Amino acid sequence: MRLIDVLRREFSFITGNYRVLVVSWILIDLAMEMPTPNFQYFVQALGGTGVTLGIIGFANFLAMAVVAFPGGYLADKYGKRWLITTMTFGMALSTLLFALAPTWHFILLGSIISNLFLIYQPALFAMFQDSLPPERRGMGSSITQLIRGTVNTPGPVIAGVLLLQFGLITSMRIIYLIMTALYLTAAVWRLRLKETMTKAEPIRFRYFITSYPKAFKESVNVWKMVPRSMFWLFIGQTLVMFGWSLTQVINALYARDVLLIPEEQWWLVFIPLFLTMIIASIPIGKMIDKIGRKIPLILGLFIFDVAILIFITGNLLTVMISMCLFGIAQLLAMSALTAFLTDLVQPENRGKVNGFINFIGYIAMGIGMLLGNYFYVSFNPQLPFYITLGLIIAALLITLFLIHEPEKQVGAITSA
Repeated sequence: MRLIDVLRREFSFITGNYRVLVVSWILIDLAMEMPTPNFQYFVQALGGTGVTLGIIGFANFLAMAVVAFPGGYLADKYGKRWLITTMTFGMALSTLLFALAPTWHFILLGSIISNLFLIYQPALFAMFQDSLPPERRGMGSSITQLIRGTVNTPGPVIAGVLLLQFGLITSMRIIYLIMTALYLTAAVWRLRLKETMTKAEPIRFRYFITSYPKAFKESVNVWKMVPRSMFWLFIGQTLVMFGWSLTQVINALYARDVLLIPEEQWWLVFIPLFLTMIIASIPIGKMIDKIGRKIPLILGLFIFDVAILIFITGNLLTVMISMCLFGIAQLLAMSALTAFLTDLVQPENRGKVNGFINFIGYIAMGIGMLLGNYFYVSFNPQLPFYITLGLIIAALLITLFLIHEPEKQVGAITSA
């Protein structure tokens, strides 16, 4: 009974909205990871050549940037629940374009449409932050990474098995049909969410357009009300996001064409990544809650650079090792960033702050996707990785000298 009591006490905060979000993430993340290993190969098989991957990536993040400001503003003004539930249904149906795509142009169109529905992301992040007590923010973020990492693990395995059984194109069409079913299930489940705002105004869909100028203005002005450390945290995060996008758009092609890892083996490297995240999630979460946010963030950025160095000249085994390090770095950095933002920003401003960060970050990532693919095709295949190394070093220096933990953490609205 003692062990049961300890576990019950440690995880007692997994209730209400937090539990609903976690279950929906389980379904969505399982779906999202299935096409990841072979997506770059799929686009090429549908006729995408040259900088096609960069164009798709740029369009992806540009669409997400377009809805970032109204997403954050609408979440803070009109409530989070309606935005999350409605747009999850839209995103689910948009995945059918991927399943039925005859050419890569339909992948481009589907990417734009599905990412426009991600207008709910600021609301989702804000509701997640609202639902965690201050003393459990590091643990809550890491448990989310743990659960999502556990569910992520079968995704690449399913992709690999389907690839070997049905070939590239047919297997990817099957995967996107499975994604549609899982997304719809998550959308239905999210109807259980409860609104965390007590004074939300009734929404009108015309506000999506008419609110944009005001949303932009308020999302910019909100930075006058947040600590200086939050601004530098945003700068460092943007540098990392830009660097990450430079390499993620071509990592599978680089592995196949430069490291000579066979196309049918690439999915294997994702398994140690997710297994590492499963094992390390709880210890890292407890560490963040115990020693603070800054040291884990610094450690995560350092490990990120080490992982890139190993990947650049790797083989199948060493790339697997680098993926383990990527998993640890992601856990440290993302959990620390989430807890940091929640500590520094008042609940009523979290939607706008998340919206602004997403807007700039998505533009940076879209440009990064385009440039990463262009550098890979036109210059040196290693160039995107070297640029990323430098950007992460810059983010590390910003964290060391310009970011400070608050003396007092900002509370949550509710634990509902």
